[in-house]
Amino acid sequence: MFSGIVEALGRVAELIPEPPGCRLVIEEPVIRATTKVADSISVNGCCLTVVETNETTMTFQAGPETLARTNLGELTVGSPVNLERALAVGDRLGGHFVSGHIDGQGELVDIVDYGEWADYWFAVPAELASQMASKGSVAVDGVSLTLVACEQNRFSVALIPFTLQVTTLGSRKIGDKVNIETDILSKYVQRLLEAKDWANPS
Repeated sequence: MFSGIVEALGRVAELIPEPPGCRLVIEEPVIRATTKVADSISVNGCCLTVVETNETTMTFQAGPETLARTNLGELTVGSPVNLERALAVGDRLGGHFVSGHIDGQGELVDIVDYGEWADYWFAVPAELASQMASKGSVAVDGVSLTLVACEQNRFSVALIPFTLQVTTLGSRKIGDKVNIETDILSKYVQRLLEAKDWANPS
């Protein structure tokens, strides 16, 4: 479980083919110093298990499902990635509960600049949009954000200068794909509403 508060920007040091998946080697010495094999790390919002470490890098295995359904499959050597260690019991929860299980991908379709601040609009499938509400929470590439506007197939978030500086969102361009995880609570509410129809089939 994570909070969506990015701790550091890592860099892809190496991509090692391991059909049908690959090994993803991430360089980030600060987080690496407190990380051991079998730990869970959020990489662009996707929960991955550390399978190997050295002085400055952590290695993860990404399977074909992960590569196909997240933007990890588009990473190249040198790509920046958002990193967060799993929550520890007793930690402050600065964002919201994030599972690290990606629900789908969104596409950055518009950026409205306000000097150092910006509003970002992301297009998403309708099934994800139905789990979003204004003032609710969403994780975009693992970053916990507050939803501003929610439409049938897109949503917006307001990004402060700090978020743009310390996460990958600041370097995102129109057309870029991002990992989306909707709020856990919205999934349960939607499921409960669907379950009402089970008892009264038409």
